Amino acid sequence: MKNHIFTAFRLTFVMLAIVGIYLLIVYGGSKVLPTKGNAEIITQNGQKFYANIGQEFKSEKYFHGRPSSVNYNAAGSGGSNKGPSNKEYLETVQKRIDTLKMEHPGMENTKVPVELVTASGSGLDPDISEEGALYQVKRIAEVRNISEEKVRDLVKNQTEKPFLGLLGPSKINVLKLNIALDQLK
Repeated sequence: MKNHIFTAFRLTFVMLAIVGIYLLIVYGGSKVLPTKGNAEIITQNGQKFYANIGQEFKSEKYFHGRPSSVNYNAAGSGGSNKGPSNKEYLETVQKRIDTLKMEHPGMENTKVPVELVTASGSGLDPDISEEGALYQVKRIAEVRNISEEKVRDLVKNQTEKPFLGLLGPSKINVLKLNIALDQLK
C-alpha cells in the first residue's frame, strides 16, 4: 500500500513539473510575439476595436469578412457544428453564395472564395484570404468611385505573408483593410 502511495506522489510531482515547464514555455513564447500575447487594440475615431476578433461590416463601401455563427459575439465563440453533409448547412451556404453573386455583378462566373460563405470554427476569424478581398474589389471601387487598380494595390499592401514564409496562408485582416480603405484618397 505504501508503495502505491509513494508512486502516486512521485507521478503527481513529475506531472506538475512537466505541466509547469510547458506553461512557462507557452507564456515565454507568447511574449516574443509582436503583441506580447495581448489583444491587438486599434483606436479609430475614439472607438476601440480588437483586430484579432472578427467584426461585422454590412455597408457596401467596406470589405466583408467571414460570416459568424455566433453573431461576432466574443463572449461565446464557437462553430455551428453542422458538417458538409447537413442539408440545412448546405442551404445556408448556397444562400450566401447567391447573395454574394447578386452583390457583385460581373462576378457570376467567378468562383466564390470559401471563407466568404462559411464561418470559422470560432465564428470570430478576423482574416480573409487575398482572393476573398480581391473578389470584393469591383463592388468597393464602384461604390467609392475609386479605380479598381487603387483598391487592388491596397489589398496587396495589406496582405500578410505566411510566418517565416512557410507557416500558414497569406491573409488580410478585414478591420485593418477597411481602416486603410477609409484613408485611401
